[in-house]
Order: sequence, then C-alpha cells, then structure tokens
Amino acid sequence: MSKREFNTGEPIAFFITWTTYGTWLPGNQRGWKRRGDADVQLPDLIYESSARKKMKEPAFLLSVADRKVVADTIGKHCEIRHWHLRAANPRSNHVHVVVTAPEYSPETVSDQFKAWCTRKLKTSYPKRQRFWTERSSCRWINHEDDLDSAIVYVLEAQDRKGVEE
Repeated sequence: MSKREFNTGEPIAFFITWTTYGTWLPGNQRGWKRRGDADVQLPDLIYESSARKKMKEPAFLLSVADRKVVADTIGKHCEIRHWHLRAANPRSNHVHVVVTAPEYSPETVSDQFKAWCTRKLKTSYPKRQRFWTERSSCRWINHEDDLDSAIVYVLEAQDRKGVEE
C-alpha cells in the first residue's frame, strides 16, 4: 500500500462525471438522483416528462469534433492548474474525468472544466446557452486500486459496453 492510502483527508484523485444538457432528466428510466439524496430513484415517466417541458433549449449531444474540443480543453486546463489528468473520456452525452487536483474540491474542479469547455464550445455554438447539467457526480478516490479501476473504466469500459453514449 502506498502512503497516499493513509492520507489525512486529501484524496489521490477525483472521479468526476457530468452529463450534457437534457440527456439525463429527473425521472429517467436509467435511474436518477433527487437533489440532496444519495439514493438512486426509480424511473418516473411523469416526472421526466415534466422536466422535459421545463427545458429552455433542446438536449445537447457532443459530436466527435466537440468531444475533441472538450478533451483538449480539459487537458490544457490541467496543465495550467498543474493538476494531474489521469484519464478523460468525453462521450456523446456525458464526460468522465479522473484527475488529481490537490487542495481543490471536486465540485470546483468540475465547475472549472465545465466553464472552460463551455467557452470553447461556444465558438461552434454561439447562440447556445446550456451545454451541461447543473451538477456533477464527484467521487473521491482514496486507494491506488480504486484509482486504477476508475482509469480503466473511463478509458476502456465505456467502449466495451457497446454503447456510444
């Protein structure tokens, strides 16, 4: 075991995931989380329909070119901040990142990635206002084995599912 596994609160890395706007609404058949509740909720088609009606813009999907912009932006931001990017994988409707960002909260890291990616995507979509969902899934990684598993999941498991999303 490495010394980092016995840390005093600083994780080895964060596993951050966020979705594109309108692609995973509350009530979704894949499950969803109610704000402030850690439990996954059962599908609720009425709730999902209500959320869809409240959308301000159509759902947003990342094209292959958009995914490259997002990946490059995340990589560049990590260089600027001196964060260690372990893995990044933008998909059509979500983005996975494993990153070490000492002394930053995962929410701050996620917010910065989303903000900079939005700025870059705006050059191709100048009229669009919403690219991402409000929050992100932010998990702390405290053990080397978990770090390795997260990296493999981000870089390989998505493709093994046989699903583009």
